[in-house]
Amino acid sequence: MRILSWSAIAQTLSLGITLFTLCVCAEAQQPKKVPRIGFLSGQSRSSGQSQVDAFRQGLRDYGYVEDKNIVIDDRYAEGREDLLHDLAGDLVRLKVDIILTSSTVAAIAAKKLTATIPIVLAGTGDPVATGLVANLARPGGNVTGLSAVSPELSTKQLDLIREIVPKVSRVAVLYDPRNPVNVPAWKEIEVTATAFRIQLVRLEVRAPENYDSAFTTAARKRADALLVRREPLNQTYRTRIISLAERSKLPAIYPLRPYVEVGGLMSYGTDNAELSRRAATYVDKILKGAKPADLPVEQPKKFELIVNLKAAKQIGLTIPPSVLARADKVIK
Repeated sequence: MRILSWSAIAQTLSLGITLFTLCVCAEAQQPKKVPRIGFLSGQSRSSGQSQVDAFRQGLRDYGYVEDKNIVIDDRYAEGREDLLHDLAGDLVRLKVDIILTSSTVAAIAAKKLTATIPIVLAGTGDPVATGLVANLARPGGNVTGLSAVSPELSTKQLDLIREIVPKVSRVAVLYDPRNPVNVPAWKEIEVTATAFRIQLVRLEVRAPENYDSAFTTAARKRADALLVRREPLNQTYRTRIISLAERSKLPAIYPLRPYVEVGGLMSYGTDNAELSRRAATYVDKILKGAKPADLPVEQPKKFELIVNLKAAKQIGLTIPPSVLARADKVIK
């Protein structure tokens, strides 16, 4: 047996320590993977910007700084549902860590392409009825987040219409029939309309060029008021809708605050920006190891009522004091 000298042993130990040190240093110098979030929206970039900004603020609350320790890749369908599949495919090919969606149709497009990338909802229709999750308490798949509806939302919207137009008998509903969330929503609207003895006038829109004919139909069928459904297409073309409603002198209730801020009469619904900000909570939990299947879907606890008195004056409508007293914001 060969016996190493102390000098050889020392040299061997020295070499081992050097190699170990080099390995540790090399490992320490490896750049840490920066999480990449894909944001998929059916809206235009301009109409969806406030949601992305709110989401960024939510991330900052958890210590994430864009382009430093997190990256956001956004995709906008500009109101064209047919583009969502390809846009979702872009995000999947980028191997984003999480996909954030702002509408039901966007979430469905993403879910069709991936069962492994977590999908966070930032305000959608009923995720159970549309098949996005198994149930609210335990979603059971790769989708979780925040819903933007509650069972009584349409009831309250129609009730507000009755308050501002006491003799209302026909309400036109502006919606995109391709949106799967409208299937369960219509059942609620019809039940409420029957109870209120209101006849519904369906105004289907699939493209921006449908809006003029939709309002022509509303006038021909003598609609007394308008209910605008929460659709990516409607949100993208909200200024056109508002202009047509004003020209038709048709009192309208909208689903979101931004409609009223650009001239709409009244809105009742969730605060989209707040939902997007809160979506950062889910993103943070998932990045830290939580599974979407185990994170309950959150339903909205608060709805806001916004009234625009300028818009009311332009169509010769007086908003009752009882409605103004309940408003979260009144634009004068």
